Amino acid sequence: MQELLPRGEPLDAEALVARLGLGAGGRPGRPRVVAIMIASADGRTTIDQGSAKLGHPEDRALLRGLRAAADCLLAGTQTIAAEGYARLLDDAQRTARRSAGRPPHPLVATVSRAGEVPWSAPVFSEAGIEKQVYVGSPVSVPDRVTATAVRESAGGLREMLEHLHAARGVRSVSCEGGPKLLRALIADDLVDDLLLTVAPLLVAGDGPTALSGAALDPAVRLGLRHVGRADDHLFLHYAR
Repeated sequence: MQELLPRGEPLDAEALVARLGLGAGGRPGRPRVVAIMIASADGRTTIDQGSAKLGHPEDRALLRGLRAAADCLLAGTQTIAAEGYARLLDDAQRTARRSAGRPPHPLVATVSRAGEVPWSAPVFSEAGIEKQVYVGSPVSVPDRVTATAVRESAGGLREMLEHLHAARGVRSVSCEGGPKLLRALIADDLVDDLLLTVAPLLVAGDGPTALSGAALDPAVRLGLRHVGRADDHLFLHYAR
């Protein structure tokens, strides 16, 4: 990845994640939240109902590097189902986390007010990964699901993040969408950084965009911190 702003120096995904300084934590009482998304040049976040065809090796390295650095991976239930979440980190990343005295995987968290949880997604039966599910109504957890805690709550996303911080010791969260969850977090002023990869593709159609839902009023202004390029993919780091 060639960094274009501010210094124009080579920068790989590991260095960019390190620069975020996730170990510093977030605002008082809740974790730091870094959202990571990819979109086509015309704003679509999926091709054939998934994001894989938009990607680039450097984008995938950034995604997995952010997972490895964060205490918690947060994703909406539809994103977990559509992307078939499994094998979140490679062996070297798990070893590095253990060497640093951390669990080999980040905690995986998701939220569903309707209680519609994609229990068939591989991550829910994958050994060695702790899961935290927030629901708005009672749910039944299948027997095959491993290491999963369920919290029934009528509270919002701020309360969820406060619980992750207080009860699960989470200092940093990597949010991987989807667009409804990301919009809700931004509307509640809960996103500290946004890493947006722009893919050199035009998709059109009526697929999802990076955010979905009612217009934000007023629109949320971000500060551009870094710009990077890998081949024809553009990497943008914004901060609140």
